[in-house]
Amino acid sequence: MSDPIFTPALPPLAPGATVADLGEAALIARIRHRVPKSPSWVPVSIGDDAAVVEPARGTLDVVTTDTLVEGIHFHRSFVSATDLGYRALAVNLSDLAAMGASPRAALLSLVLPPPLPAADIDDLLDGLLGLAGRYDIALVGGNITRSPGPLVVGITAMGTVRRRRVLTRDSGRPDDELWVTGALGAAAAGLGWLRTGQATPGDRFIEACVSRYRRPEARVRVGTLLGRNRSVRAAVDLSDGLSDGIRQIAAASATGAVIDSEAIPIDPGARAWFEQQGADPIAAAVAGGDDYELLVSVPRAFRRRFHTIRRLTHGVPMTRIGELTRERELILRSSAGDQPLPEPWAHFGNYE
Repeated sequence: MSDPIFTPALPPLAPGATVADLGEAALIARIRHRVPKSPSWVPVSIGDDAAVVEPARGTLDVVTTDTLVEGIHFHRSFVSATDLGYRALAVNLSDLAAMGASPRAALLSLVLPPPLPAADIDDLLDGLLGLAGRYDIALVGGNITRSPGPLVVGITAMGTVRRRRVLTRDSGRPDDELWVTGALGAAAAGLGWLRTGQATPGDRFIEACVSRYRRPEARVRVGTLLGRNRSVRAAVDLSDGLSDGIRQIAAASATGAVIDSEAIPIDPGARAWFEQQGADPIAAAVAGGDDYELLVSVPRAFRRRFHTIRRLTHGVPMTRIGELTRERELILRSSAGDQPLPEPWAHFGNYE
């Protein structure tokens, strides 16, 4: 992904120009100018009624979509347009990673309030295309429409996975070990700090948490590695938190789960923030969302292979936190005893 579709320089934006000032045709032209030339496997790309993508031999196509709505999934006072573009693509890449798929192409859909600064579209593309370039993802089309508000950014991402290597939520079995990538709670702590309205964090640990919220790190290479090597059975991404991820696998696999609360990897900055706020770090990290880590189930028969592969996960730590059970209960276990797993963040019950 190198050469842009159009080489002539775009005219500079007038100071204070809005998307209404530019109009749809000029906006599309600016986007087309920014998008790198499509690879050979995309014979028809931006500019036609639809994109045409050649399938990769011996693979299945994996397709996902996610929509970020201003006021629900983000606030422009919390994230820059550049961060928003990055984040919109990252949350889709996390879904592909949970399926064991390698990302390949994406479509961008924008619902724009007319007063939105036109420069925000350029900035949004900076974040989106920067992340796309890291994984050689082709932006092959999309849609733009106007609305009184709010701002809406939607991505449809496409990836590929080898046959019989797809990771799904419903493949878990009783006695499978549950493992999670990375550390949890940082994004929830970062969002919590942003809600305080303070100008600057003044603490490098909280700054790191804010960064994790604004720019989540999808575990793309870990997901494709685990899927390709048949080292795990079930997988889910933790977009809505560990509690939700455990519920998703358990419900789809018809199992229960027991989680060791003291084994849950909590980000140090997040732990400090939660304690400062008088919150239980474990409960907050389990229920909080936006981590975009991966939760996987590992059958005992795969244990040796999994531990071999785990050493190759590009420096991303993985921690055993529990196991699936035959009993259909979801238990958080600690030295003080067992308690029900905390409820997760709810899309239609809680709002940012």
